[in-house]
Amino acid sequence: MYLEIVSPEATLFSSEVDSVVVPGVNGEFEMLSNHAPVVSILGEGVIRIKTHTQSHLVFDELHGDVVPHNDDKKVLTVSINSGTIEMKDNKLIILAD
Repeated sequence: MYLEIVSPEATLFSSEVDSVVVPGVNGEFEMLSNHAPVVSILGEGVIRIKTHTQSHLVFDELHGDVVPHNDDKKVLTVSINSGTIEMKDNKLIILAD
């Protein structure tokens, strides 16, 4: 699936990924390839991105750096205050604040 994370300042991430876990307002949920279409609001928390490789560039908005999750270099995290997601046709767009 293709993931794009956009903030008001810049595009933070844009690449093919294996899965994404996002902080929904009622708890975390995960999306994999071919997930059903969905639009949802995100709460404050961490987006966890499982990538094919570790060569992606992502940064933590609050701290300005890449944060590995559980020492797994293929799982990247991005902290957000809030946001909105849209999953459609195997493309996930996250508008993050």
